[in-house]
Amino acid sequence: MIRAFRNKTFVVLILCLLAVVLARQWRLADYPIMASLRDITFDTYQQFKPRATTEFPIRIVDIDEASIAKLGQWPWPRTKLAEITDKLREAGSAVVAFDIVFSEPDRTSPKNIIQQLKLDDIPELAGLKSRLDALPDNDVIFGQAIAKQQTVLALFLTANANTNVAEQKSGYSYLGEDPRDILPQVHSIIANLDILQRNAAGLGAASLDKDNRDDIIRRVPLFFADGDKKYPNLGLEALRIAMQSKSFLLKTNSASGEIKAGELALTAVKVSSYIVPVTSDGKLQLYYSKYNPAQYIPAHEILTKSNEELSALFAGHIVFVGTSAAGLEDIRTNALGETVPGVSIHAQIVDQILAGSYLRRPDWATGAEIMTMIGVTALIVAILPFVGALTSALIGLIFGALIAATSWFAFSWYGLLLDPVFPLLTCAGIYMLATALLFAFTEKEKRFVRSAFQRYLAPDLLRKLEKSPEALKLGGEVRNLSIMFMDIRGFTPISEKLSPEELVTFLNKLLSPLSEIILEHEGAIDKYIGDSIMAFWNAPLDVEDHPKKATIAALKMLEAMDRLNAEDAFGFKSGGLNLGDVKIGIGICTGEGCVGNMGSDVRFDYSVIGDTVNVASRIESSCKTVGWPLLVSSSTASGCDGLALLEAGSIPLKGKSKPEQLFAVIGNADFLGSEEFHKIEQLHQATLAAKNKTAFAKAKAVYISETPERYDSFITNLGQSGT
Repeated sequence: MIRAFRNKTFVVLILCLLAVVLARQWRLADYPIMASLRDITFDTYQQFKPRATTEFPIRIVDIDEASIAKLGQWPWPRTKLAEITDKLREAGSAVVAFDIVFSEPDRTSPKNIIQQLKLDDIPELAGLKSRLDALPDNDVIFGQAIAKQQTVLALFLTANANTNVAEQKSGYSYLGEDPRDILPQVHSIIANLDILQRNAAGLGAASLDKDNRDDIIRRVPLFFADGDKKYPNLGLEALRIAMQSKSFLLKTNSASGEIKAGELALTAVKVSSYIVPVTSDGKLQLYYSKYNPAQYIPAHEILTKSNEELSALFAGHIVFVGTSAAGLEDIRTNALGETVPGVSIHAQIVDQILAGSYLRRPDWATGAEIMTMIGVTALIVAILPFVGALTSALIGLIFGALIAATSWFAFSWYGLLLDPVFPLLTCAGIYMLATALLFAFTEKEKRFVRSAFQRYLAPDLLRKLEKSPEALKLGGEVRNLSIMFMDIRGFTPISEKLSPEELVTFLNKLLSPLSEIILEHEGAIDKYIGDSIMAFWNAPLDVEDHPKKATIAALKMLEAMDRLNAEDAFGFKSGGLNLGDVKIGIGICTGEGCVGNMGSDVRFDYSVIGDTVNVASRIESSCKTVGWPLLVSSSTASGCDGLALLEAGSIPLKGKSKPEQLFAVIGNADFLGSEEFHKIEQLHQATLAAKNKTAFAKAKAVYISETPERYDSFITNLGQSGT
């Protein structure tokens, strides 16, 4: 026994060790599903604790729906944008960054209007043409406004080839190697008109790096590389201009001798006096603050507010100009689950840098997560064979809570991103593997299922249960069941005339064939209660059409009783006992019941409890009153299409406002179309229609001579209860 235990434990430990090795390799491969779960976890952390809202001088001029309604369809004339730029300059803005690319000439410029109207071909409008020729070009006006104000223009990076080029406005210095090869590479650029780009103080990439799995903006590249050229993010470039800095300082791991072959990584970026930690390929992990409507100023208000009002809003501020209008398609989703304009994310970048509030995933995070997984898993698997599954699970839950708490503490206090999902899922998975292996090494549970249910189920159902043990739920389970009660009528006189041994023989001869019928029709024997049988359908396995199958089984039981009496199977006639035919009553009710193992830890039965059981018992007792041996509830009758049923009155139930409607089961599907059933059905309808005893007597006089005697008691009792 000890050797078997040791062998079993050794095999479990070896297989779990193999699972740990596979889990480690899976983590190092970092498949998308793990990355997604990790991102969702960190998003949830941000939602619980977003970055605190700050009061740094950052504003957003929003081209919103109201501004488009007031100032006209987008794109607006560049003269209007020039006017907005001049207003912001006069208000004292430190820098204005447009999250818009002006790659095509203004279609409302005078020269473009001349071409659109083809004024060269209309001599009569030569005067209009000359006056339009004399007007300055809208793009020139906008370029002049840009030249007077420290302005950053956006670049859009696309996958489509084009011939646009953009000059590098900012300088770069390096602490370590040039990281251009590890930065996101630029394949093509949508740049601005030369007259605008030439006058801009800076150029920044407006492209955002959305997560391909769910389109959430979590990390933003701070630089893109195009050969020797590098282009900063729009927000980062706006901060550089505002701080009057001429260049960026990029630090790589080679500066401290940390670099290994092929593992060059960017570690930090310095702009002015601000040091920004980044991922190895130069991305900033965004830590969002909640949407702040006070930061947004509708664009149309720039043209209507006084200089004093604008100065109070924009003096010394970094101003981003972008759009929230739905038709302009610059709406993004952030890690807080908010739907925000794309320009707000550039503002968040600047705000986060000024606040010095960063999220970092340290280099040692993956290794720490793997070691945590190995340590906790080893402990749980080691103690599992000795303390059992429940105690091991409790210990695992304690360590799981510690892992989750440590991850949250690292995030909320230090901004460190430590993944709790991988250790938790892996430990849980290997725990379940170890538990399953230990379970597979023992036959105790299988023997339990076989021994516990072979008394209740037919062999076919028992085999199905053994093949699909997952269909069995040990303990209490609420299911829709059909409950049957069968009782022997006149059992007391029978027991008085039989010796105890003869009584046992009688019961065995009667209950055995009736029980076989129940099992043959997919029922389960709950218990034998003296001279009664309690059975149920639809547990522990699902039984299709269980109300009908239970009712058909009851009809077969009545047929079996007729056969047993005809054959004198009990020996009452041959023994000279004046007991007559043995009769039974059967009641069936369909409804919810709690089925499962009930009793004590040392002795229990698979049984059913619930109101449906009580109602079924009451229905069986009502067979005596109704005068018919097989009654079912309305819930059972509704599932007995094709069987011959008749209304049989109702019985009051304790604790319920409405009595239970009963139906007498007269016969099977073949009997439903017979002449005999047609006659009794007519008498039944006439009985129900009778308003008093006289009317009932007349109805009975018409049909009683044409119907068999066995219906007399049923019809008589129905008529009496109805009148």
